[in-house]
Amino acid sequence: MAHEMMFLVLQLGVILVVAKLNGWFFSRILRQPKVLGELVAGMIVGPYVLGAIPLGSLGPLFPLVDGPIPVSPELYGIATLGSILLLFSSGLETDLPTFIRFSGKASVVGLGGVVVSFLLGSGIAVIFHPTVHSIMDPEALFLGTICTATSIGITARILGETKKISSPEGVTILAAAVLDDVISIVLLSIVVGVSAVEMGGGSVAWSGIGVVALKAVGFWALCMVVGILAAPHLTKRMKKLESLGVLAEISFGIALLLAGLSEMAGLAMIIGAYITGLSFSQTDVSAEITERIKAVGEYFIPIFFAVMGMMVDFKAVSTVLGFGILFSILAFIGKLVGCGLPALFVGFNLRGAFRIGAGMLPRGEVTLIVAGIGLASGAIGPDMFGVAIMTMLLASVAAPPLLVQSFKGGSGYRKKLQTPDESDMVTIELSFPSERAADFLRRSLADGFRAEGFFLRTIEGSVRSWQIRKEEMIFVMRRHGEKLEITSKRSNEAFVRLMMLETLVDFQEFVDSLKSMEQPEMMGAALLMNMFAQQADED
Repeated sequence: MAHEMMFLVLQLGVILVVAKLNGWFFSRILRQPKVLGELVAGMIVGPYVLGAIPLGSLGPLFPLVDGPIPVSPELYGIATLGSILLLFSSGLETDLPTFIRFSGKASVVGLGGVVVSFLLGSGIAVIFHPTVHSIMDPEALFLGTICTATSIGITARILGETKKISSPEGVTILAAAVLDDVISIVLLSIVVGVSAVEMGGGSVAWSGIGVVALKAVGFWALCMVVGILAAPHLTKRMKKLESLGVLAEISFGIALLLAGLSEMAGLAMIIGAYITGLSFSQTDVSAEITERIKAVGEYFIPIFFAVMGMMVDFKAVSTVLGFGILFSILAFIGKLVGCGLPALFVGFNLRGAFRIGAGMLPRGEVTLIVAGIGLASGAIGPDMFGVAIMTMLLASVAAPPLLVQSFKGGSGYRKKLQTPDESDMVTIELSFPSERAADFLRRSLADGFRAEGFFLRTIEGSVRSWQIRKEEMIFVMRRHGEKLEITSKRSNEAFVRLMMLETLVDFQEFVDSLKSMEQPEMMGAALLMNMFAQQADED
């Protein structure tokens, strides 16, 4: 056990260093997404390239493991934890109202991608593979299913890096990708049942397969509804612990539990993690949870993508190069056309439809699951497993830069998104003698809100705007030079004015106490000490 743990620690050390450096190189030098560098890092140090080279008495650092997964179960387990962290974080960053609003459109997009991709994937096997004569042949069924899955992990990472998760295209891509993976897993259960019967010469028991499919879909829908309704009440009770760290840790523990239950229900674990994050995304502590989860994810998420890169067997890929390239091209077309075309009919323009199609291109963990089950069951051979790996490789390399480039330009949604009614909003403004005085009062006011149980966070891309939130109450505080203003709904105006008045009264009492000091020379020191204390609290 000690030797195996030593090996795992060495592997993780190498992966982290190489993946981080390569991610930095791709991001800063090549101007490409970090995820691409992390995938390439895994390919280089994996068991099919440098990882197979013996290192003296230690042997190969990444020895090839028999089976569809070429790395050790321990390393694959750490990578799985990284994928759960990634999808939990992505769910937290998704705007839930926008997600719900576009869920119907995403369903159309996801179904279109699944149908077109499955037909193209199984059709090419019938046309070009000499041993496949029918679309119901197990090999054709598995190749069609391999075509349907979308890597929500890769897509979510790119959308997060480009700050597009909550855009109309971003939420549609994520919702459709989740639906794709649900359908792919359900389709996989059907294909496994049909393939087992076909290879055994029996008849298909559609009733049993239908029960499995309904159980998976029902679990997904139930978790979505219960999670979204229960999360606000759950966080309200957890805040009584008076520790944001404990609250974030418990929420991630719930994500792990739901991920495990999703696997038990026949779905991928990442779907349960995303549902949990999405459920917590509209709570007033979502920003605090996100901040802590991202800090942990910076260590584990690169490991996930590097291990995905390690799956690429260049030798197996080379034996089916021609068929694999053709299959990969059709897999690309299946998503671009199958997802992009329906997007045109649900409100997106050509730019938005292309973004959605490009966002659905990546293949990853679900593709490996489908291909691994097909290989283990004997439905597909090592050559077709190599085709699946090639498709995942080409999609993983081509999709990130294509998706990043596609988001350059204007909106991809034809209709103007509804914004909150401006007549229902009010801005309360205070002017001060100097910027220093305005900032001093801003910090005092922030402390007052925190004392009332509100959470504050700096708004992305700004150093002078802050969101103040407690359950359903949301304010935005800004400082413009010598002016301090807070925007809120009219129904909350009285509360905001009361908070500002109390802060001004406290400040006046503080100033009066300084004026009453018998030693004027101490006044400057007292002011200086108070400013340092305020700055320390801010930091």
